[in-house]
Amino acid sequence: MSAGSLTLTILGSGTSTGVPVLGCRCAVCRSEAAENRRTRCSALLSWSGYNVLIDTATDFRQQALREGIERVDAVLFSHTHADHVHGIDDLRTFTLKGETIPVYGSAEAMATLQRVFAYIFTDEPEAGFRPRLSLNVVDEPFPLFGRPVVPVPLRHGHAAALGYRVGSLAYLTDCSAVPEASLPLLDGVELLVIDALRFTPHATHFNVVEAIAMARRIGARRTLLTHLSHEVDHHRHATGLPEGVEFAYDGQTITLPFPD
Repeated sequence: MSAGSLTLTILGSGTSTGVPVLGCRCAVCRSEAAENRRTRCSALLSWSGYNVLIDTATDFRQQALREGIERVDAVLFSHTHADHVHGIDDLRTFTLKGETIPVYGSAEAMATLQRVFAYIFTDEPEAGFRPRLSLNVVDEPFPLFGRPVVPVPLRHGHAAALGYRVGSLAYLTDCSAVPEASLPLLDGVELLVIDALRFTPHATHFNVVEAIAMARRIGARRTLLTHLSHEVDHHRHATGLPEGVEFAYDGQTITLPFPD
């Protein structure tokens, strides 16, 4: 990985239940195809020797072991639903030497993390073995390890979420709409990762058809559909996707250059 490139690793491509779903005997949940075995949705961005997580998914420990992650330098939180934050405690092993990991997100997300995981953010000196994290509210582009990171406001049903853009990559989950005011933030995106829960409609997530329509509107050259449920059979349904659109899968890695 050169200083002029950005690497995306899909740590998890699944919805909140993961796939296989507990207790389900559908064809996808019984599939032996590796691409149909999906941990909870998250990603790793790497550039200039730094590792930046997008969300600490419930399955983060499993994902980090699988990908050989040895350091985490920052975390970008999209929102605070359980499947996107409940791996936060596993960050503690990356701060054993006293390092503090900065975490970023909306004011609402930072307040929720501080409330729900109060043991992490207490000032008590004898609070035990816990992650060392610093909360950072973001509502506009900010510099991170020499590159601008652009928060992209999204609608997640009636709630709000943040997508993130770094270079020509945009990562948008969980979402059911991209507000008009956010579209200019996505001009020139080459690689788009976007929520596409299932084929049938859903109140708080894009379905596959809606995600493809939004990808076309954004104009990305390549689109990965993520946050997938067990309605999606990776290989069987991939044949029906338009050119330039594909289903993401756990462990997928893509490297692209930073724009000049």
